[in-house]
Amino acid sequence: MKLTFILLPLVLGAVACTTNGPGSSLFRANTPHEQYEQSLKTAQLDRAALGIDWILAAQQALRDSLKITVPYRESGYFSASQPTAVGYRINGSRGDKFTIRVEVQGRQAGRVFIDVFALGGSSPNLAAFAKANGDSNVIAELVWEPRRTQLYLIRIQPELLRSGRYTLTVTRDPVLSFPVKGRSSRQISSYFGVPRDGGRRRHEGIDIFAPKGTPALASVDGVISRVGVSTLGGNVVFLTDNERQQRLYYAHLDRFNVSDGQRVSIGDTIGFVGNTGNARTTGPHLHFGVYLFDGGAVDPLPYVRLGPGPARQELPASNLLGDSVRVTTARGLLRLAPASDSPILTELAKRQLLTIQGGTARWLRVSLPNGKAGYVAQGSFEAIDKPIRSEALNVPTPLLDEAHPQAAVITTLAQGTTVRVLAQLPNFWLVRGETGQTGWLLRPTKPTQ
Repeated sequence: MKLTFILLPLVLGAVACTTNGPGSSLFRANTPHEQYEQSLKTAQLDRAALGIDWILAAQQALRDSLKITVPYRESGYFSASQPTAVGYRINGSRGDKFTIRVEVQGRQAGRVFIDVFALGGSSPNLAAFAKANGDSNVIAELVWEPRRTQLYLIRIQPELLRSGRYTLTVTRDPVLSFPVKGRSSRQISSYFGVPRDGGRRRHEGIDIFAPKGTPALASVDGVISRVGVSTLGGNVVFLTDNERQQRLYYAHLDRFNVSDGQRVSIGDTIGFVGNTGNARTTGPHLHFGVYLFDGGAVDPLPYVRLGPGPARQELPASNLLGDSVRVTTARGLLRLAPASDSPILTELAKRQLLTIQGGTARWLRVSLPNGKAGYVAQGSFEAIDKPIRSEALNVPTPLLDEAHPQAAVITTLAQGTTVRVLAQLPNFWLVRGETGQTGWLLRPTKPTQ
């Protein structure tokens, strides 16, 4: 049962729009979300109820974001009558490439905003540094590369007066193309940071084993900044990746296939796998390293490891989205993430009201009447079409539009009116009156039997 008191058409849409954002600077341009918020202020809509609710929803999505594990997808519902935004936390590493995609089903054009925020340490201050937006009824997409290993927050929000069903998909791939032809990260046998020379130094790369003469390939479009010979690396090549402010290091090559200053494209042959330098007593392999312009060696594994593949979560039935339901289990649990081992946000009382905002077939993302959001397991709730029981009112009682003692009064129900209780909170009942009106009653201290 959808408790929607204002019926508006489905008009939310998005366009195909891809933005790569390496980071923010002090003088970065405003994101499309910020530009839209400023347009609301310019039109003085930030003083209107819908405008205020839109801005508050954006802020709440940052405070009350939920945790997901990539790859991930879920469906959701945006209501035109109630501005909403959704926040998701994910772990990101330098070397990852995330694709955030929002597909919207709607009849008219609109915009949906995707913003990514870095959560630095314990500071609550967030700084948007990547964004995408759309302006027609297709797709919004953001391809984004983290610049450090930490927690990030994705916020999804449509513009005002847009409603409809959407599907969010987040996938991860490596930033770089794999540097050895016919091989993958499964062939890596020595990793970054392991001891070398009796502990006197650390391994500053990964070793990828392959037959002698196997082509070593350019992992990015870039410029060959050095071709030479060293005691440790033997025949070595440095490939400069200016886009990411780093150099890629190819060592132990049997022979070269490039020269200084040469421009190369992904997949071009840099040289051929060998065991020159201090690798003469080992099998042929490529030592592959990543060196930041301003930070030295970093672990190359996230840059080249196999991605986890597409998101495979089954989506919930579309008729559930936007529905109001009640808890059926004696001890319902609202969780931070869609998993049975994720932290519990709060316990839910039996018959408590929930609104389904989205989720997967197994885990539904819901909101409580107080706005708190989280995930509940499928099977722990039921529709509220069938009343729990009926109650006759002893005194005239206000029917409220929300579960708050100072909420607006829809009407006053006369003494003797019989109401059907659909769901309950500690101090309120959600009821349907004799004329079909639905709203909240302050729960009587001594309910009539």
